[in-house]
Amino acid sequence: MHPNPAFRQTPEARSIGFAREQGFGLLCVGTGDAPLVSHIPFLLSEDGKRAEFHLVRSNPIARMLAVPVQARLAVQGPQSYVSPDWYGVEDQVPTWNYIAVHLVGEVSLQPQERLHDLLDRQSAMFEEQLAPKTPWTTAKMSDGVMEKMMRQIVPCVMQVAEIDSTWKLNQNKPGEVRLRAAGEVADHGLGQETAALAAHMRAPDG
Repeated sequence: MHPNPAFRQTPEARSIGFAREQGFGLLCVGTGDAPLVSHIPFLLSEDGKRAEFHLVRSNPIARMLAVPVQARLAVQGPQSYVSPDWYGVEDQVPTWNYIAVHLVGEVSLQPQERLHDLLDRQSAMFEEQLAPKTPWTTAKMSDGVMEKMMRQIVPCVMQVAEIDSTWKLNQNKPGEVRLRAAGEVADHGLGQETAALAAHMRAPDG
């Protein structure tokens, strides 16, 4: 997380809401060698205390879960390069604006009989966002196919003990300077979801 306090003032409830809405992140587990990282969709409880997800059985992280392990789930949002020229004032340097939320806690396996319900809730969360499309459900699967596929994955849960976030949106710049940069990010940003990032930069509370 960025050490500048200006980028660390976002209320925890807003960061939880952001992570829940994104629903996708990097699960990172330390080892004696390089950390293991898996890209996973997840469900986060409303209070941010519980993140549920599944892993393929052959995933090295899943194989570590014979006992619970400490892990970090990093959720990244919009991000973009910011050119010094975009501020309209002298003596600036390049930077990168971004939003990131990290969930830290103990990850453990869940009973296999909980897997079907987890998958139903995960698909429902994302299918609802595709309205007016008729939601896909596991009931559309042929007999026996879902059960066969579920044997290849395991349900997991993180008990979240710590939530860190960085909302780096030029809060350390004067308002008019920040707004100029936001306009350029919207029009010429290099990154992902640059329009969304610009909107966050324009918001009075960052």
